[in-house]
Amino acid sequence: MESSATRSADDVPAITGYSRREQIGWYFYDWGASAFSTTVVTVFLGPYLTAVTEQAADASGFVHLLGVPVLAGSFFPYVVSLSVLLQVFFLPILGALADYSHRKRQFLAFFAYFGAIATMAMYFLQGDRYLLGGGLFLIANVSFGAAFVFYNAFLPEIASSEDRDRVSSQGWALGYLGGGLLLALNLVFVQFLAEPLGVSTAHAIRISLLSAGLWWAIFTVIPLTRLKRRRSTKSLPPGDRYATVGFKQLARTFRALPSFPQTLLFLLAYLLYNDGIQTVITLSATFGAAELGLQTATLVQVILMVQFVAFGGALLFNKVADWFGTKRAILISLIIWLGVTVYTYAFLRTAVQFFVLAGFIAIVLGGSQALSRSLYSLMIPSGQEAEYFSLYEISERGTSWLGPLLFGLTLQFTGSYRFAILSIAVFFAAGTVLLFFVDARRAVLEAGNVAPARL
Repeated sequence: MESSATRSADDVPAITGYSRREQIGWYFYDWGASAFSTTVVTVFLGPYLTAVTEQAADASGFVHLLGVPVLAGSFFPYVVSLSVLLQVFFLPILGALADYSHRKRQFLAFFAYFGAIATMAMYFLQGDRYLLGGGLFLIANVSFGAAFVFYNAFLPEIASSEDRDRVSSQGWALGYLGGGLLLALNLVFVQFLAEPLGVSTAHAIRISLLSAGLWWAIFTVIPLTRLKRRRSTKSLPPGDRYATVGFKQLARTFRALPSFPQTLLFLLAYLLYNDGIQTVITLSATFGAAELGLQTATLVQVILMVQFVAFGGALLFNKVADWFGTKRAILISLIIWLGVTVYTYAFLRTAVQFFVLAGFIAIVLGGSQALSRSLYSLMIPSGQEAEYFSLYEISERGTSWLGPLLFGLTLQFTGSYRFAILSIAVFFAAGTVLLFFVDARRAVLEAGNVAPARL
């Protein structure tokens, strides 16, 4: 006799072909969720939470967590690292569970709204409540990473192998527009409207954090109404339960990874160079404020410029991938990233230089991430998309942990933001070397997928 869970899976109709309507709906999750990346992670929360932590610090500039002294400026990088360490344990299990249960859409909804609510609650972060800020960020960032596991896992289902780069790049590009638009509204509010309305800068920042959660929640409705439920290609093994199958599948996934050596090599390369990318994204505003003395309004202008230039950069690198191949296009972007970190350490001194450097970052930002996602989606076995994307998501967007950890430790032991940013070059260099040795076509064939004409 069939279990109710099996009957439920069989009731989901088989879906074939690719729908442009579904692809556009998928794009709009990035449009909404990118507000968290821009308004919260990249611009406002780092400097603001650091200021709140400094209010709670002792005369030496340290707060004490369970008796451990932590430099106020290092608290936010450490919280970022902790949020990703939590994901290391939870996301692969959730990914395996989603592959068995055909419920990616439900998981996407749950974590998106859980993260959005935590983000809205950041409105109450003020005074010396740095632990409240750290706790809410942990919840929001873990939920953000979890939601993107299921969002990314839809990519192989909504786009063919030949069309994967285009769909992934357009999704990233629309994300930059969505995040940039809200950031523009917040810039106008913080810089021009808050003071005439009698709102302090700190209160305006808290309202901006609240707006990011609302934006994320509202636009998540579009993909939830357009993405279709698909029948799972995997059945729950006899005697297993959904509550435990994720743990067992996680163990099987790690045992199976050596069977896909090129995919494993790519994943290791990605985890390294994307740690560098995410550290720059997460801590660039903190660097600008602490090292260059830039005001919040200036930092918002820089990040806003990055958002709109990155829209074009994502589409541009899709063309670069058409011309030279996806892997070569990613390598080109990483060489530029490496140059950015070295230039920042040795030469960056003024606000004008900060703007120019941000323009170079914007050009490669979307391309390196969008093309990495589409290339990886070709290297993973069919039916295990959420499971493998959970490993990928551990170091996606604002969820890097090695980079912020190294940044925070370097800052704490040297007292220099320049040495801290230079330490990130290690991740770009190591990731570039590993990616160079990845045989992308072999990886696609080993996973049992059809290789596009140009890789």
